[in-house]
Amino acid sequence: MIPLLTKQPSAFSPTSKLRTVANEMETAFLAEMLKYSGLGDTSGAFGAGAGGEHFASFLREEQARIMVEGGGIGLSESIFRALSERAHD
Repeated sequence: MIPLLTKQPSAFSPTSKLRTVANEMETAFLAEMLKYSGLGDTSGAFGAGAGGEHFASFLREEQARIMVEGGGIGLSESIFRALSERAHD
């Protein structure tokens, strides 16, 4: 059986760029929410001080990125639609 060849959007297409920006915005939002909720708090896990906070922020950002990849809270879709509408005006 021969697989169907479908045209996939280029990694550099405007739609792809808008989707990427929207996902990055939702990731940043969720990372901040994790920080302020204390859910991503790892005090003591990485040591005290600025170094520990940097590593904890990397962990929160990765957790947020995984949440967005899993569907997130729908914020990136709303952002994508808004950006798409503005791009077509």
